[in-house]
Amino acid sequence: MKKLVILSFTLYSFAQITNAATLNVKPYGTTQDGQKVDLYTMSNNKGVSVSFISFGGVITQILTPDAQGKENNIVLGFDDLKGYEITDTKEGIHFGGLIGRYANRIGNAKFSLDGKTYNLEKNNGPNSLHSGNPGFDKRVWQVKPLVSKGETVKASLKLISPNGDQGFPGKLDVEVIYSLSDQNEFQIEYKAKTDQPTVVNLTNHSYFNLSGAGNNPYGVLDHIVQLNADRVLVTDQNSLPTGEIASVAGTPFDFRTPKAIVKDIRANHQQLAYGYGYDQTWVLNQKSQGKLNLAAHVVDPKSKRTLQVLTTEPSVQMYTANHLLGNVAGANGVLYRQADALALETQHFPDSPNQPSFPSTRLNPDQTYNSVTVFKFGIQK
Repeated sequence: MKKLVILSFTLYSFAQITNAATLNVKPYGTTQDGQKVDLYTMSNNKGVSVSFISFGGVITQILTPDAQGKENNIVLGFDDLKGYEITDTKEGIHFGGLIGRYANRIGNAKFSLDGKTYNLEKNNGPNSLHSGNPGFDKRVWQVKPLVSKGETVKASLKLISPNGDQGFPGKLDVEVIYSLSDQNEFQIEYKAKTDQPTVVNLTNHSYFNLSGAGNNPYGVLDHIVQLNADRVLVTDQNSLPTGEIASVAGTPFDFRTPKAIVKDIRANHQQLAYGYGYDQTWVLNQKSQGKLNLAAHVVDPKSKRTLQVLTTEPSVQMYTANHLLGNVAGANGVLYRQADALALETQHFPDSPNQPSFPSTRLNPDQTYNSVTVFKFGIQK
């Protein structure tokens, strides 16, 4: 394995070199409050690269080749830092970011733990969504390259969330490890420690369009999706789980066999009306807890690109960008619309702190939160 090499032909750059993969860095901008932000790019020898910034751990670009070898960026995003600093969650602006302390919704923006009630920001009707503002995707993380083995490049992102941050108890020390292999696997590993009992639910909020962001007039409606889930959480009019877990059989939420999103997204179903499209939590069929299990498989019939998602988490939230209304100008000035992308957020169930029957999201001081998700890119044969 070669050592860290300082590149002399750029103002500020380095490369972590393994057998094939590289990690490069360059300045990206300065936040409104004066913090420096860097852009990191992981590349392998298969033509895949993942770029992210230290602000929010935001994944700004994923370049993958299509069946003809043409590379396109397959995630939605912005041209500069200013776009990622937008905090209006009504616009759905979480492109590519790390979400915490608690991803998804907590009912009535409050929960109780050991007899004490904790109040959160109400930023989604009566509920808290992604823990309010500023979330983890609006903060500058400390990034360091990691020594890699074999044909994999890694980077560590660290953040300290103080006691009381966003209304949650306990000081939370968070580390997220991004890695890219020559098997075209982009892995996200989440770790967290607390100094007092709290609740934690972390995820990444990338919006995928396998045709290439902004390239397909049909958005992701023609994408063919398969979900490894027999059940789905039932939600109310505010997209909050009621506590009921229903079978997907005979409903628009049945993706056990591959089908195009367009087939049922406008079906006459109350759950779809509540979310303006797909915005549900599917309960994954886990062969073993704590191990990687298949969550989703997506195929774009246009480019033949594929995306396979594996996770240790018990559920995946599939969201068809229902709240993008054509008033958000993304990269290259493209106006993002409903169903222009697909988010696959691997996570614990929404509102678990208020739902005793759901898998617990409690974290105690003697425990380490650990979660792994893998996004594997490929070409349909």
